[in-house]
Amino acid sequence: MSSEKAAPGELPLDGELAAVAARMSGLLLSRETVDSVLELIVSLANTRITAAAGVGVTLVDADGGFVTTTASGPLVREADELQYELGEGPCLAALEGCSPQRIDDVTTERRWTRWCAAVAGSGLRSVVTAPMVTEDGCQGAIKVYATAPGAFGPVDERALVTFADRTAVLVANARAYERAGRLSEQFKETLRDRDRIAMAKGYLMGRDGLGEDAAFARLLSLARDRGTSPAETAAQLVAPAPREG
Repeated sequence: MSSEKAAPGELPLDGELAAVAARMSGLLLSRETVDSVLELIVSLANTRITAAAGVGVTLVDADGGFVTTTASGPLVREADELQYELGEGPCLAALEGCSPQRIDDVTTERRWTRWCAAVAGSGLRSVVTAPMVTEDGCQGAIKVYATAPGAFGPVDERALVTFADRTAVLVANARAYERAGRLSEQFKETLRDRDRIAMAKGYLMGRDGLGEDAAFARLLSLARDRGTSPAETAAQLVAPAPREG
């Protein structure tokens, strides 16, 4: 992939996006995180879009909130934070309406007037943003900021939509991979807790001459008295005694 910027009015071609998708799929297979995927997305867009002064990705979190997870510079983070603070802006509109948004000049834009007035002093003048949509809904949005008015046109907007569509699939897959990893760890911990409880029951049965049910009831009683979970109490019971000296 060339590191040269695209000609004015162009975003990466679909063939190049396919190559990038394959590269990012390789990252997922090598256990890279969602952040690594997003950093690659931002780096690609920032490199290949001539007019870009900053590129960023906003994701929808588990609680339905918005967070800028990756940004190429402070201009992006500051502009995004103002959107979250004011509750308006092109990125939020793209997320809420699942539709692309474009501002040709923040000084003349009649939508999101508070946000436009707030960012005008930072040098930001034009924006294009597209939502990352999958069958599960809107995953987030990718946005490109420029310091020149009229930096983006309809061709840029359509190309960014294509880019965002590919990105959405990659982000959804990366998130699913991370969720699977977390669930796997939770499952392993559940199995460990079960084994600890089984060992503690056996210990109580042997020490106090109890049946299995009575030993489990004794374990629950000890857990209540100590203010710990049954698994924690079981771990304490079967822990090796400290060696003297």
